[in-house]
Amino acid sequence: MSRSVRTRPEGSGQALSEAYDTALLDLDGVVYAGGSAIAYAVESLAEARAGGMRLAYVTNNALRTPDTVAAHLTELGIPTGADDVITSAQAVARLISEQVPQGARVLVIGGEGLRVALRERGLVPVESADDDPAAVVQGFGGPELPWGRFAEACYAVARGVPWFASNTDLTIPSGRGIAPGNGAAVEVVRIATGAEPQVAGKPLPPMHRETILRTGAKRPLVVGDRLDTDIEGAFNGDVDSLLVLTGVTDGAQLLAAPPHHRPTYVDADLRGMLSGQPDVEAVDDGGFRCGGWTATAGAEALELDGDGEALDGLRALCAAAWTAAGEGACELDGGKALAKLGL
Repeated sequence: MSRSVRTRPEGSGQALSEAYDTALLDLDGVVYAGGSAIAYAVESLAEARAGGMRLAYVTNNALRTPDTVAAHLTELGIPTGADDVITSAQAVARLISEQVPQGARVLVIGGEGLRVALRERGLVPVESADDDPAAVVQGFGGPELPWGRFAEACYAVARGVPWFASNTDLTIPSGRGIAPGNGAAVEVVRIATGAEPQVAGKPLPPMHRETILRTGAKRPLVVGDRLDTDIEGAFNGDVDSLLVLTGVTDGAQLLAAPPHHRPTYVDADLRGMLSGQPDVEAVDDGGFRCGGWTATAGAEALELDGDGEALDGLRALCAAAWTAAGEGACELDGGKALAKLGL
């Protein structure tokens, strides 16, 4: 059965923290940025937790161990245990364990997070292609990862050893700007060998499966800032999602989102977990109303009239854009409409 195409953000009469049992939260751009907590994150998460919602932190970063991530969050004022953290290293380790024998050697091109996750699954991390590995796994190893590590991966992959990657995010944010991510490192091995890795991290199903297995969530809500990882991952897992605008996604990208990048809900920050969400209603002239705003799709541009909360205007614009685009991406100019909202 084909999935229906989302044409507008949904409303909710309940606070999202009451409507869903578990929040699957991305970290960078959602909970913190540059190592510091994002505004309202600490208080919002505390209130959601006090109301009975389970909080789980889901990251594509395979370098840090769950213990390290949990300690960082706790230092920020968000009490977190290692069991509350799910990493792409854990997802790829499970994927490997299902395809190689117990106790098999795995060549690691990456950091401590991968080694800990492999040991958890009864696998043995090794450092050389000459150690007779049953698999190669590649994850982000930090900026100091030696070039020779890529050569080790290439030697093994060229011999036919199965190759796995924690994730293929091409970039990662840093305090100085955008830096190469694990996906860029994966491209080095791909170019040298012509091989293709099996990938576990967001937005692919192995990562979502890992989060559900570890949290036991029955009605999860994915909370993220990226359309191509967080929101697409929710789409692939067939669960609802909340996009927060504290990270990389801007209004123009949201309006142009194809179906697999359209979130269930849109809000400014994590305070959106604590409230209901307004309905977006169709009006007689083919437009869409949310709050005091009405949006329509013109011949060449999206149009917006009214006043009120900027987020309501953005939600109305999403409905106009996504309805006009159908199963594609909206190509109508939304610049003037977004400018009215200060977005």
